[in-house]
Amino acid sequence: MSETAQKLSSKHLLGIKDLTKKDIELILETANTFKDVINRPIKKVPSLRDITIANIFFENSTRTKLSFELAQKRLSADVVNFAASSSSVSKGETLIDTVNNILSMKVDMVVMRHPYPGAGVFLSKHIDAQIINAGDGAHEHPTQALLDAYSIKEKLGEVAGKKVVIVGDVLHSRVALSNILCLQKLGAEVMVCGPTTLIPKYIHTLGVKVEHNLMKALNWCDVANMLRIQLERQDIKYFPSLREYSMMYGLNKKILNSLDKEIVVMHPGPINRGVEITSDVADSKQSIILNQVENGVAIRMAVLYLLASQKS
Repeated sequence: MSETAQKLSSKHLLGIKDLTKKDIELILETANTFKDVINRPIKKVPSLRDITIANIFFENSTRTKLSFELAQKRLSADVVNFAASSSSVSKGETLIDTVNNILSMKVDMVVMRHPYPGAGVFLSKHIDAQIINAGDGAHEHPTQALLDAYSIKEKLGEVAGKKVVIVGDVLHSRVALSNILCLQKLGAEVMVCGPTTLIPKYIHTLGVKVEHNLMKALNWCDVANMLRIQLERQDIKYFPSLREYSMMYGLNKKILNSLDKEIVVMHPGPINRGVEITSDVADSKQSIILNQVENGVAIRMAVLYLLASQKS
């Protein structure tokens, strides 16, 4: 890929709130080029040949970790993988010690997922490497929001002016906040929908609509992004049972077919089939869930490439 004339305004990718609209558009544009790369027979480019990247995951991850690793290898970077559960962190080593040990191995970039909000920001102030936030607690997940916006643009041609509803466990979701910020910066209207207990109290201050009736929300929107119920983050009961949640807020084919328009269905994964979404919806032609997975690699290639090119 040719050297990009434009550069991101930030040295790190810590959250969507730090990106300008121009930054987001540049990432989406760059992802187009990389999407062509990953769809050709030889899927590698030498763009990051001299860059070493450490993937540091303090929380479990399948799709995000694989997606980043694949993006790094497609760009010819050297990759070090680190899982906290099998490391000295379990013996009490601090975050800075862990990362400093990895940096002493001359790492240029760190992709980090951490259970505490702001962990990436904290790290960026203490170490020299560039940080990409792969999810910090229930705070932000910027690359997920970018790939979601890219997927909407690919499907509908434009994000501006579109109506997107985020349904489900908004309270515990890092995907929700990043999506709200990203979609609004690109000119979309955003609504959140779910039981009162799973909608943050002050979310209206972000300029989003709040709706507790799923049918009203679906009739309003162009795109429905169905969030997973994050049982592992819930320390108390937020609704009576999964069955009741599914009856009130689950999306099935009958509901989809009853709408007077065809909406696009998304899901950040992993899907709890039969809870927030049924299999016949997940696998329907209105679903772009697998496109999201494919686009995740292109978006992460774009982010890595643009951050690395700031150093040259």
